Amino acid sequence: MLTNGAFDPTRSGYVFNIQRYTLHDGPGIRTMVFLNGCPLRCRWCSNPESQHLLPELALNAKKCIGRDECGACLRACSPGAITRSEEDGKIRIDRLRCNLCFDCAAECPSEGLHVFGTLRSVDEVMSAVEADGIFFGRSGGGLTLSGGEPLVQSEFALSLLREAKLRRIDTAIETCGYVDWPVLRDAARLSNTVFFDIKCLNAAKHKEFTGVDNSVILANLRTLVSEFPQLAITVRTPLIPGFNDSVEDISAVIGLVSGLPGVRYELLPYHRLGTPKYEYLGREYPLGAAALDPATELTIKKLAKQFSDSRHFKKEDSLWSNCLSQS
Repeated sequence: MLTNGAFDPTRSGYVFNIQRYTLHDGPGIRTMVFLNGCPLRCRWCSNPESQHLLPELALNAKKCIGRDECGACLRACSPGAITRSEEDGKIRIDRLRCNLCFDCAAECPSEGLHVFGTLRSVDEVMSAVEADGIFFGRSGGGLTLSGGEPLVQSEFALSLLREAKLRRIDTAIETCGYVDWPVLRDAARLSNTVFFDIKCLNAAKHKEFTGVDNSVILANLRTLVSEFPQLAITVRTPLIPGFNDSVEDISAVIGLVSGLPGVRYELLPYHRLGTPKYEYLGREYPLGAAALDPATELTIKKLAKQFSDSRHFKKEDSLWSNCLSQS
């Protein structure tokens, strides 16, 4: 949305996905709105398209019809950034020459070329969310903001939360915690539920694998719990083999959560479902094609046994219920 010819971040922002009928990101049936932008660069990130604030051009070669059969993108690309490889005949993008006009994606009939991120207004997003209102009322569900880090686009995110409240829609946010405290505070005031990632307590390891120190994150979590004692807060840890999948690492996080009254805890399994997106975006997967395997059943069983009696775990969580039934 433009105000006097200028972009108004309180009324519009970049959204790369709206996912309906989700069940694990807040109470009831949720509609998740994924906002562009993230201050972290986690090596295992399953949504690399979320990292940059502005839209990105992606190429899924498996959907490409081919130059000889189609060639629409070549004709549409005025800077000549799209070419045909002499080696295999496939379409390539010279991302240094690309001016991000996205004319090629608009002309691609197979959606082999597509754009991650669209400028959407608050009203557009809320109309999409409100279309699922019948499911919210029956299940206690609502809107969940995610990313990326939704609070990177702080003004837009707060406007969405505020508008949802005006429409009596339950609100939740998923945050990495690496944001200015006043922004997180304002978001918490407008949220019924906060999911807060704590990936690792070892500061050096955290910076090595995510690109940022964890001191701001930990300080924000403690302040959030202190200032919002009635807020439903769940700490989440993605279980990443070779990074934080030891009993020592998880014990450290449990020790932190144990000192925070009312906070619940979820351990999330690692997966590689997002790795093809790196190829679409012309990037290397930071961990390498075979650098990590999903957490082994033995590791999960070991951790489940160790922490199954903790009052912080959500026993209904599928990961833990499955682990406990098998251990």
